[in-house]
Amino acid sequence: MKTRGQIYVFSGPSGVGKSTIIRKLRERITGLGYSVSHTSRGPRNNEVDGVDYHFVDRDTFRRMVKEKAFVEWALVYEEYKGTSFSSLDSQLDRGLDVILDLDSQGAGNIKKRFRESLLIYLLPPSLDVIEKRLRSRAADDDVEIDTRVKEAREELWDCIWYDYLIINDNLEKALRQAESIIISDRCRNDRALPEIKKMFDI
Repeated sequence: MKTRGQIYVFSGPSGVGKSTIIRKLRERITGLGYSVSHTSRGPRNNEVDGVDYHFVDRDTFRRMVKEKAFVEWALVYEEYKGTSFSSLDSQLDRGLDVILDLDSQGAGNIKKRFRESLLIYLLPPSLDVIEKRLRSRAADDDVEIDTRVKEAREELWDCIWYDYLIINDNLEKALRQAESIIISDRCRNDRALPEIKKMFDI
């Protein structure tokens, strides 16, 4: 039987490059799933329902909370966001390693339920870089950007309890570091041994 998959949680302030790194990791590494979160906010730019997020209204989200459909959920920037059990377990049970894009609160909740999960925090080289990236996206107004930069400053303190820290000052360098974390984790004795026993009948 295939070993149950592993969970890798990526966190970091808005504009740090999480989405880009996660997308490229999935292109480079086989056997990587991605848990699509539910959110009560509307789609931005070219976001696609079921691909970027499961977009639901606030009443639907609250009903799912009451039904205990979420592994973790939180109110983020005045909108609900959560990870469903079905999205996660269906992939883990097939032996897929699953990447999650969560804030610090969500990452902490995942760690409580899945102690073996690995938490990876992406940091910017400076807060000025975050502000420039947010403005270049042209997805938010000035007030929203100022709020996100202020919150990014406060959020950075959360990195101290993560398993791995990556400074995204160069995309290719940050990608190699994230890739090495996942590949080395797959080589751990407890993950690799079941397959090796099967291969060599030991």
